[in-house]
Amino acid sequence: QVQLVESGGGSVQAGGSLRLSCAASGYTVSMGWFRQVPGQEREGIAAIDTNSGKTYYADSVKGRFAISRDNAENTAYLQMNNVGPEDTAMYYCAADPYLRNPATVVRGPPSQITYWGQGTQVTVSS
Repeated sequence: QVQLVESGGGSVQAGGSLRLSCAASGYTVSMGWFRQVPGQEREGIAAIDTNSGKTYYADSVKGRFAISRDNAENTAYLQMNNVGPEDTAMYYCAADPYLRNPATVVRGPPSQITYWGQGTQVTVSS
């Protein structure tokens, strides 16, 4: 069992930046970030193959967000730049011991993910 703990959420003005962190208690082959707005489905936005460093992004964040990982610390990061009100959501860290392909992590159903963090709220004001 791997525990995930997110941090770094908060309030930011549109056009600003925020960095989320996710500390994992153990190694997994992939880590990712999802977000969810009340009443909507959880959306995969970014993922990384922790071995190769290969990444994949949803179109909604491509070019603005960047996922990275510090393997020595088992920590993943999501650098969020040029945020807008549409980025307001609860952000969840995800990790999986089997799904290595980051595109599969982002584009597949959230139900396929093994480990989840508790979530951290990001609110963007215009």
